[in-house]
Amino acid sequence: MTAPDGTSTPSVLFVCVRNGGKSQMAAGLMRHAAHGRVTAHSAGTEPGTAINALSAESLAEVGVDISGESPKAIDPALLRDVDLVVTLGREAKVDAPAGTTVRNWDTDEPSERGIDGIERMRLVRDDIAVRVSKLIGELGSDVC
Repeated sequence: MTAPDGTSTPSVLFVCVRNGGKSQMAAGLMRHAAHGRVTAHSAGTEPGTAINALSAESLAEVGVDISGESPKAIDPALLRDVDLVVTLGREAKVDAPAGTTVRNWDTDEPSERGIDGIERMRLVRDDIAVRVSKLIGELGSDVC
């Protein structure tokens, strides 16, 4: 993608199964941290019907609003055109076209340690936020 000033704007598609939690959180955190210098999208392999309320609440605590988002399926054209696809968790699998880079973030799953509710979402949010910050750095220092 090309920015108005003629430079290339990196684009990332975050994918999880339902597109109601982790992938929406990653896209929201990327938009917030990159200040428009990275185009962030999200989608699900089997989209649900609504944003996870606890995901949205945990992001609101750090100034990120995803309340207007809704789960969506992977758009094949978008999948082909983004610079990077990031799957979140262990379940989402993406059959990307040749030449598309796919990474997996095996994100923290606090429920495996008996942590649920908003505390679980805060831990998931913080794990994803660290990964997003690192990715912004990888995409180029001019993005920061």
